[in-house]
Amino acid sequence: MSIDLATVPPAAELFNAEAEKIANLLAQARNNLNKSTQIRRFYDELVGWQERIDGDDEKFKQFEAFIKMLNAKVAYAKGRKLVDEEFEKWFRECIKSTTSAKALDHFRLHFEAVLGFLKALRP
Repeated sequence: MSIDLATVPPAAELFNAEAEKIANLLAQARNNLNKSTQIRRFYDELVGWQERIDGDDEKFKQFEAFIKMLNAKVAYAKGRKLVDEEFEKWFRECIKSTTSAKALDHFRLHFEAVLGFLKALRP
């Protein structure tokens, strides 16, 4: 899995086919994994950082360590059997690709699209 969030403009299918593919993977998890409330927590925290940084690369550099710390949080959630390996792999790949304020914006929009497709698969 390779997701490039740093490209400006973003890849044409980042918010469409790529997001739908991830949603399909996440929807295949056992019933007790990848619940929408759990995934929403990660999305909400990401939105909080995105709003705090507000497109400013200097602020991104100031808070980059805290954004990278989301990797530890997703590992913890996986360890507690709240999310599956697919969610962890995807999320960690997105964090790895989040190298600027613009990439953070793209990650939030990609995550939002994943949530939309996931909701359609798991009403």
